[in-house]
Amino acid sequence: MTARAKRRRDLEPNLEMATSELLLALADDDFVLGFADSEWTGIAPHLEEDVAMSSMAQDELGHAAAYYGLLADLVDADPDRIAYDRPADGFRHCRLVDHGRGDWARTMARRWLYDTANAVRLEALAGSTSRPLAELVVKVRREETYHLLHDEAWLERLARHDGEPRRRLVEALELVGPDAPSVLAPLRSEALLVDAGIQPLPGTQLLSQWAARIEPVLGRLGLDLPAPSPAALDPATARSEHGPAFTWLWTEFSSVRALDPQATW
Repeated sequence: MTARAKRRRDLEPNLEMATSELLLALADDDFVLGFADSEWTGIAPHLEEDVAMSSMAQDELGHAAAYYGLLADLVDADPDRIAYDRPADGFRHCRLVDHGRGDWARTMARRWLYDTANAVRLEALAGSTSRPLAELVVKVRREETYHLLHDEAWLERLARHDGEPRRRLVEALELVGPDAPSVLAPLRSEALLVDAGIQPLPGTQLLSQWAARIEPVLGRLGLDLPAPSPAALDPATARSEHGPAFTWLWTEFSSVRALDPQATW
């Protein structure tokens, strides 16, 4: 019996579906964020940021590929088909990364909110009873640590420069902030995942931990985060409703694959 077959046999059908939901959420979050941030290549504020954003976007796409790989092993599928052959409405990324690129302040606000929430999520998943997931998370966290340092430096820089930089940051937080909790919103199958230890902590606890981490930073900088939108906390809408910005992005990243779906990538 292959290792893949053994992993599938050891999971009950409902738990396999729940684990698939978690892996797809993790993968789609990083996949969409990575492609969105790659749009800054060549047009970032200066050369160093051009390199930094390109590198972080590449990291996110690499993390997504690894999550898709775990999912493909679990459901006996092709990871490239999972990533590129789904329709736009088949993606399950959070509402926060569904926002379009916007200006530099919006990108930094989105990245900081996402990376702080993702850090809380990954810290919990490092203790997952799923050994392949826990081992992958340890590797992902190493790179994500540097992403968060980069985000925090820009948040400070924009917040402490009065005038247009701070104004744009405040506007960005007002726009994307209500959807920020969607990163940690409970999944439909969360109860199964928590009971099995695959997701060690429920979304409500992760959200509380995240709030405890970001509130002191926002307070020190004199910034506010709007109240969450109801859709960002509802398992039925936090990852299933996508707007025109994502439809355009999906068309971009699926266009080459669509030229020859049978090709080996």
